[in-house]
Amino acid sequence: MQAGALMLDLEGLVLTDDESELLRQPEVGGLILFGRNIESYAQLKALVASIRAVAPAMLIAIDQEGGRVQRLKDQVSLLPPMSVLGELAQKDVGEAHKAARLLGLLMAWELCELGIDISFAPVLDLDFGRSEVIGNRAFSADADQVVDLAGAFMAGMSAAGMAATGKHFPGHGWVAADSHLAVPVDERPLAEIERQDLLPFARLISDGLAGIMPAHVIYQAVDPSPAGFSSFWLQQVLRQQLGFEGVIFSDDLTMEGASVAGGYTERASQALAAGCDMLLVCNNRPAALEVLAWLKQQQHSGSERITGMRAREVAVPDEAQLVAARALAERLQA
Repeated sequence: MQAGALMLDLEGLVLTDDESELLRQPEVGGLILFGRNIESYAQLKALVASIRAVAPAMLIAIDQEGGRVQRLKDQVSLLPPMSVLGELAQKDVGEAHKAARLLGLLMAWELCELGIDISFAPVLDLDFGRSEVIGNRAFSADADQVVDLAGAFMAGMSAAGMAATGKHFPGHGWVAADSHLAVPVDERPLAEIERQDLLPFARLISDGLAGIMPAHVIYQAVDPSPAGFSSFWLQQVLRQQLGFEGVIFSDDLTMEGASVAGGYTERASQALAAGCDMLLVCNNRPAALEVLAWLKQQQHSGSERITGMRAREVAVPDEAQLVAARALAERLQA
């Protein structure tokens, strides 16, 4: 079964009649939840149930990385920023690895209990101390350490039934500019990016990385287009060189970093042509409707890959694991 290529968002706490009709469109394959959609745990559970009633196969996503990127905060565990695990690894690598797995398990299980399929996690960027928008969202500045900790976090997610999405390919940590607000440019040569930033993506693909989100960053010495609009990065490097067969999610096409591609339909067209499977168009309903109309006109059939991102049913973690994971999250928050 092929899923529609558009992922959009909702305006409020309940699904409106217009939004119900929107989700029934075959070109809409995904929905992302934001803080404005969440008032309480019970309300969110009811909202997810109403979405499933209208569109049972919809891929429902959220950003629940931990630290400052954590949309849901009511009646779930608050996770520390992932840099805390990198700091812990400086003292005890084994304990940091165990902690990363437990936190991945906890985050994913709590979301799957609500009927949410994926969190766009983990962040695989390196923390070079230059990017405020990445900063402590990154596990570490060391690529090998990111591979170890993010791999453990992914293993925990998988144990809870959730597929992992690595971001922001091929690496957002070097640029200072925030791609939500600007068009970041990374001037480094390809060899340097391959030697550092690309390593976590390359190594974790074989560990079950099911989704990847490219950065709205221009790697000037490599390609004039941001990675999410670049067939070099998505086809030649990611698909052919690294052998990635999973889902490529565009980052939000309404971000300033995507503006170099033109208007919203131009952004959608270039992202799909470059190799993206799913287009995120968020926080701008007119833009989402414009892209939807364009997809209909193009008779775009979507992608079979997307269905593989849906959460799967697995055994509930034992109580001792959950107690330990929640205590760990609380301790690392302190």
